[in-house]
Amino acid sequence: MISVLIVDDDPFIRESLKLLIGMDSEVKVTGTAAHGAEALDMLEGGTPADVVLMDIRMPVCGGVEGTKLIREQFPDVRVLMLTTFDDDDYIVEALQNGASGYLLKNIPPDRIIQGIKTVHDGNMLIHPDIARKLTGMLRPVPAKAAAETAVLEEHGLTPAEKNIVSLIADGLSNKEIAGRLFLSEGTVKNYVTEILGKLNLRDRTQIAIFYLKNGQGSLGNSG
Repeated sequence: MISVLIVDDDPFIRESLKLLIGMDSEVKVTGTAAHGAEALDMLEGGTPADVVLMDIRMPVCGGVEGTKLIREQFPDVRVLMLTTFDDDDYIVEALQNGASGYLLKNIPPDRIIQGIKTVHDGNMLIHPDIARKLTGMLRPVPAKAAAETAVLEEHGLTPAEKNIVSLIADGLSNKEIAGRLFLSEGTVKNYVTEILGKLNLRDRTQIAIFYLKNGQGSLGNSG
């Protein structure tokens, strides 16, 4: 059973999401909060949550700051941003603060539930429209390509590790990467652990952000 904490300043949306999510037998809403700081207080108070479904624009403590606070203290909790605002700055900040995914509220209800399950499984989930903008915003400019290549070389990633980084950025799970590269899932997991250590990152989302910042123009895909 996946436990979910809903965070939104609109009580109608909170209750609507609670009813919607409650219709799925594999997901359970354990609580609701009106802003990010309240959600953090609930987690600190013992409210269980595998996934936090977080609005991005809220008074007191918005979703970007709330994500940062929660991920710093509860690194195993996944945060899925859900908003009506297709805002570039918020997109980048939320992901850099550790959000595992970002969806718009106008998507079908079943896709919200599927999104919860996807990030709970450790995968990254970004709405296609947002992914295209994010890639464009973070792609290195040509003038910086040489310097970024040197930075990447300092990390000592092997060709296989670079390939896996690019596949993670494409949203593939360990199982899917294993199938693509004809490796065992355990081997892929070991690669990911090694990559996190070399890049000094904490999770797969940060690997994807790293690739979008440095990889598109200089990391390359050896597969």
